[in-house]
Amino acid sequence: MTTKATSSENGANKRRNLRTPLMVLKVRLDDGRKTFFGYAQNISRGGMFIATVSPREPGEVFSVELPLPLPQPLTVQCHCEVVWMRPYSRKGSYEPGMGLKFTDLAEDVAEAIDDWVRSVG
Repeated sequence: MTTKATSSENGANKRRNLRTPLMVLKVRLDDGRKTFFGYAQNISRGGMFIATVSPREPGEVFSVELPLPLPQPLTVQCHCEVVWMRPYSRKGSYEPGMGLKFTDLAEDVAEAIDDWVRSVG
């Protein structure tokens, strides 16, 4: 099932995890073929939103590297899956990008993300 922008707005109401609303962190994505650098605009222990004019398709899986700044200096490294994407639209009212779900995040790293979100939120 390919989900586009409309369900992403509905999905925002179903969030279970604490997340930061408007942070910008540099993210490195690598699928073995090419490396992509983007910006995370929110993050939780479950995943994150990456703002980009070239979002990947739902279902794609790749590795991600995300350095968290102080007060929680940690580089998160795990795999993620694209669960929804919003393509670029000149007249769109929402920023283009993709929603990612972490698929193999260690519990101690998930707890560190929660701690970081609380500290900056």
